[in-house]
Amino acid sequence: MKFNTSQLLNIQNLLIFLPIALLGKYVLDLDDVPVFILAALAIIPLAKLVGEATEELAHYMGETWGGLLNATLGNAAELIITIFALEAGKVELVRASIVGSILGNLLLVLGLSLLVGGIKNGLQSFDRKAASINATMVILAFMAMAVPSFFDRAVIGKDPLIVHDAPAAADAEGRELLFTEGIAVILIALYALNVLYTFASKDKKATPVTHEPAEVHHARWSKRMALIVLGLATLGIVLMSETLVGAVEGATHELGLSEFFVGIIIVPLIGNVAEHLVAVQVAFKNRMDLSLAISFGSSLQISLFVAPVLVFISLLFSENLLLVFNPYELISLAVASFIAAHVAQDGESNWLEGAMLLALYAIIGLAFFVLPN
Repeated sequence: MKFNTSQLLNIQNLLIFLPIALLGKYVLDLDDVPVFILAALAIIPLAKLVGEATEELAHYMGETWGGLLNATLGNAAELIITIFALEAGKVELVRASIVGSILGNLLLVLGLSLLVGGIKNGLQSFDRKAASINATMVILAFMAMAVPSFFDRAVIGKDPLIVHDAPAAADAEGRELLFTEGIAVILIALYALNVLYTFASKDKKATPVTHEPAEVHHARWSKRMALIVLGLATLGIVLMSETLVGAVEGATHELGLSEFFVGIIIVPLIGNVAEHLVAVQVAFKNRMDLSLAISFGSSLQISLFVAPVLVFISLLFSENLLLVFNPYELISLAVASFIAAHVAQDGESNWLEGAMLLALYAIIGLAFFVLPN
């Protein structure tokens, strides 16, 4: 996925906010709100650079290993942000960001793509078979993430219909964690199978499930240059993520926002805005297969890879991440998953469908905005 040169330069101009954010935090001792905003703006071009460097390295590694690298680092920025949030004990913010990323891709990104593409090109068509596979995977991913939430009360002994003896009740926390770890292993295995199917589909000239269709790509950087850019951009994201998470609590208090709203709306946008723009750009060019692959594929990567990986990373910290979501998150995920799947099932799209998805995202966002912490 590539921007044109002017678009890329415009985004990379935001790199100026990296030293400003560090200066504001460590030298000028700015309040949390400007520090949070500066760090967020700096992460956007850094995430784009990680994507560019990954794409360049993939060119040298060959289709299979390059595709695997893209699949692994596709949401690197958000993964790093959430790791620092886990370290800070902000588990609810992490869970909210997982849900927010999926909602953003299925409603905001897909909606903008359909709206912009429909206004520019009228009725658009795409590979119905590939879109249906994506849609089925999204619904399956939702169900896999919802099951722990449905059964959590029974597992920890809070369901009045299930009687636990004293030893079982005492071990409730251990069973709850074991349950989440088991689900995480299954999700990662499913993601691996999905990637494997993608490669097999490419060999048979089928449309990929989670990645872009193959296109001619000529390396602009040397392998060494790509590695250096990847390393430096990742280091920059680490620095800015630490700064961002450190300022979240103070910034949300000063702005009158809940950390839950920041996690479910703002954090997902920060790490993925560059990729979101690509999906809209290619829809404008009437390449709907690629646009849908980006929006659905990123959702699957979050639910099947990033979320379970965070479960195991959380074991390194004092508070463990459980894949147990509140009813508001589950309802939003269910609605988004089934509506996005319905939009994809007929192989055609128009701007009105995009407007409806955007309206739903705005309604959900407004609901989370007024929801107390």
